Amino acid sequence: MTRIDFYIDADDRLRVACRLAAKAVSQNLRVLVYAPDGDTAAAVDKLMWTTPAIGFLPHVVAGHRLTAETPVVIARGAEDAPHDEVLVNLAAEWPPAFARFQRLVEIVSRDEDDKRAARGRYRFYRDRGYQIHTHNLAAAAGTN
Repeated sequence: MTRIDFYIDADDRLRVACRLAAKAVSQNLRVLVYAPDGDTAAAVDKLMWTTPAIGFLPHVVAGHRLTAETPVVIARGAEDAPHDEVLVNLAAEWPPAFARFQRLVEIVSRDEDDKRAARGRYRFYRDRGYQIHTHNLAAAAGTN
């Protein structure tokens, strides 16, 4: 069954997505960043060019000729996934076909609309029997 992790109280969802993708890659995992909104997909693509600050996170947009061999793929549809390891959801709704992934990462900012949408996704997963792990980013950083 898919492991679901909610990272809550994020200052910047896209930066957190990049950091978590970099961490997964460092553990030899492949990541699909699900960003169905074109502006979000472009913004996360641009941000990955500078993540980490002194390095580069290898990534491509789904459909690129190197998609199958690149550790991070940014996709506007989960069906574009060349693997089933880690799915980072940047959409307001639960991603289609999330259950085929080993791990699903949800990132929740401090924005009230984002929190409301995340609560709906949380209930959706919980009601289907998924075990959910929650990580408070503000508490981990000591900024409560």
